[in-house]
Amino acid sequence: MPGPSNTSADPVSDVVRWGAFCCALVPLVLLVCGSSLGGAAGTAAGLVAVTCTCRAVLRQSERTAQRLLADEVAPHRGRHGRTGTGAHRGGRHLDGRTPGE
Repeated sequence: MPGPSNTSADPVSDVVRWGAFCCALVPLVLLVCGSSLGGAAGTAAGLVAVTCTCRAVLRQSERTAQRLLADEVAPHRGRHGRTGTGAHRGGRHLDGRTPGE
């Protein structure tokens, strides 16, 4: 019988969950080891700030990766989204005439 899979559907949530666990565990360990309540609370606040920042950076990198993958699938078509060439595209006229002549 195969065991549970080691891959998660959302690895960022797993990282944030472990960060939250550490935000609770570290101050508790500090209190047990004799640290002051203020020191443990300050440590908890710092860990919460770091965890929230890491979560934001991880989510931003996920969005950037998804955007890059979407751009590979559907490449950018130019400023106005048109393809092809023709007189309506503008540009220089090599013979020196204007389009109406």
